Amino acid sequence: MIMNRYILYIVLLAPMVMAEDAYTELHEIGSMRDLKDNETHHQPQDWQSLPEGELGESIKRGYSLFMNTQQLHKSGKVNNGMNCTNCHIGGGQVADAAPMWAAYVSYPAYRGKNKRVNTFGDRLQGCFLYSMNAKDGKPPEVLSQEIKDLNAYSYWVSFGGVVDNNLPGRGFANIDKPKQEPDFARGEEVYQKQCAVCHAENGQGRQVAERYVFPPLWGKDSYNWGAGMHRINTAAAFIKANMPLGQGYSLSDQDAWDVALYINSHERPQEPRFKGNVEQTKEAFHQHNGTYGLPSPLDKHILGSQAY
Repeated sequence: MIMNRYILYIVLLAPMVMAEDAYTELHEIGSMRDLKDNETHHQPQDWQSLPEGELGESIKRGYSLFMNTQQLHKSGKVNNGMNCTNCHIGGGQVADAAPMWAAYVSYPAYRGKNKRVNTFGDRLQGCFLYSMNAKDGKPPEVLSQEIKDLNAYSYWVSFGGVVDNNLPGRGFANIDKPKQEPDFARGEEVYQKQCAVCHAENGQGRQVAERYVFPPLWGKDSYNWGAGMHRINTAAAFIKANMPLGQGYSLSDQDAWDVALYINSHERPQEPRFKGNVEQTKEAFHQHNGTYGLPSPLDKHILGSQAY
């Protein structure tokens, strides 16, 4: 696979120059696909319109955290190798890649995951708890500086939009159900052909100077069993719209489903709501399209029973 210039920029520049007091990655991000008829996507503001003063500084800190969430690794608030921008591509500004401009205006909202009305700050906490695998289940406090800064950045990229919990481009792409049931063997073939160049043959990502430039997709440094991305349908939709990086919508729907199953049929960090028993945890929290609590296609052990 030939890496395009966008991928080379991400790999060689953005992760390596990131620093807490530098914002050299402030670049424009556009949509990754053509708009459908009568569809419009929100366009975030240009960086030249960044407000002065403490709000502007908070927005920049939030952006820095978004792109390099590993700043919080030593604190335990991030306890794996992920950054926000791994799932919310392009700094959370790209349509069909869970853009923050669509998420911010969707809250407050009731979430079945924790069975209560959530603020946007609550939702950010959830990302730290599940996608970032916060140590000991302790994400940043809702009123922490980190959450405030991420909130400020999300507010800024949303500015000028409308309050609507179903904006075009929100979340990931709609993807049809596969014609065939997702298959592990087919998924492995897709993975090795399309994904391994970035995420490695063993799914453990790629590192430069001990920093991930492409994230691990399973194992101890990946998202945990409670993260939304462990659901096969969610991962398939993300992959369809955004993977391989810079080549969204190049895989067939079936390939996206198959490789999503393959990726999520490997062990990862334990579900934070773990009840001490995989079967009980599955019954309580995993009545959806996932593999937690099912036999591994590799060796038939129960997925989740060997979680990190």
